Amino acid sequence: MSSRRERTGWYLYDWANSAFVTSVVTVFIGPYLTAVATAAADPSGYLHPFGVRIYAKALFPYLITASVFTQLVLLPLVGAWTDRSSRKPALLGLFAYTGAFATMGLYFLDGTNWALGAVLFLIANLAFGSSIVVYNAFLPEIAGPDERDRVSSLGWALGYIGGGTLLALNLVLVSQADRFGLSLGQAVRISMASAGAWWAIFAVVPMALLRARPASHPPGPDDGSALTAGFRQLWGTIKSARRYPQTMLFLGAYLLYNDGIQTAINQAATFGSEELKLPTETLTTVILMIQFVAFFGALFFDRVARRLGAKHTVALTLAIWCGAIIYAYAALHDAAGFYVLGAVIALVLGGSQALSRSLFSLMIPPGREAEYFSLYEISDRGSSLLGPLAFALALELTHSFRVALLSLIFFFIAGGLLLLRLDVRRAAIEAGNEPPARA
Repeated sequence: MSSRRERTGWYLYDWANSAFVTSVVTVFIGPYLTAVATAAADPSGYLHPFGVRIYAKALFPYLITASVFTQLVLLPLVGAWTDRSSRKPALLGLFAYTGAFATMGLYFLDGTNWALGAVLFLIANLAFGSSIVVYNAFLPEIAGPDERDRVSSLGWALGYIGGGTLLALNLVLVSQADRFGLSLGQAVRISMASAGAWWAIFAVVPMALLRARPASHPPGPDDGSALTAGFRQLWGTIKSARRYPQTMLFLGAYLLYNDGIQTAINQAATFGSEELKLPTETLTTVILMIQFVAFFGALFFDRVARRLGAKHTVALTLAIWCGAIIYAYAALHDAAGFYVLGAVIALVLGGSQALSRSLFSLMIPPGREAEYFSLYEISDRGSSLLGPLAFALALELTHSFRVALLSLIFFFIAGGLLLLRLDVRRAAIEAGNEPPARA
């Protein structure tokens, strides 16, 4: 299987990349890009990219949707490429450093140049998603079926600490910007760029410690180019999906409920600034609190899963998510309530995501880990497909962030109902894997 040294390297990539999710996606890019877009908008508050009329305050959720549509096309090819490569650590580095340098480029997002920010964010988010496809594909290689909940949860937990540590430093910079001789905008731009630097520095460790292994699907003599082989393997996956109905059932459930999770996370700071009129310092403090509480939440729900099984534990977290959305719509009006909401979300955030990852790893046919995780990554950290589109359309039609947030409850309910239909042991057996003692 793997050495403790290799697992340490795997954990530390979560530490490295979580700075991008926390400081950029969750906290700074949404409100800051919205402000830049609003400054560039016409007198009625609209932008006109390529002749398309877009409400400036809905730019960021539309941008998330565009990013994920791009991932929908490219990530399955990344997965097929990864399964055919014997140099997964090098692929991890390629995507990690592409994303890190694009993130550092966000320092130059200023004035009314919203298009620069949009392009850099698209590149960074696509590279981030690609790196996570490669990263997740290591999980079945470094942990057995009954170890994966613990290993996955520990990786998520360390990611929260890593992202939270940099966010704490950024909070000091933003809250004390004038003492450092900086404007608030400069402090935010430095904070976003620092996430790219953090990502680049700590990505060195997993690249050094993770081992290259023989390709699970070595390229054949008739495969042609990597792109052609990737499309061929993707088409093979689509055709063979009917042989793994339980795996596809889980993937459908996950793509729904995690769309809700990711959209809620991505829009939290924008909701706080636009609907509650909270200052950047308050938003950053709440998100910082979430990172450190989520560390304990991820470990706590790992223990719950040992009693209830991973499936029922995830379903429990989704019920709590529904309650949090209803509270935000009906009763959230001030900073104190925002802190309460943040604490509740923090407790369930890590558990719902870490356990979903380990659960899915049990249902993947051996040797096709990256290919299947590329489908999974379409709605993993920092990415979602239908959620931000629903959020943006609701905002476009009502100009109400509360209604837009409430629209997300559909994803939690629909995904949870599909999840409850899942037979985990049957899914593992269908895929040719050893079922866990408890799922």
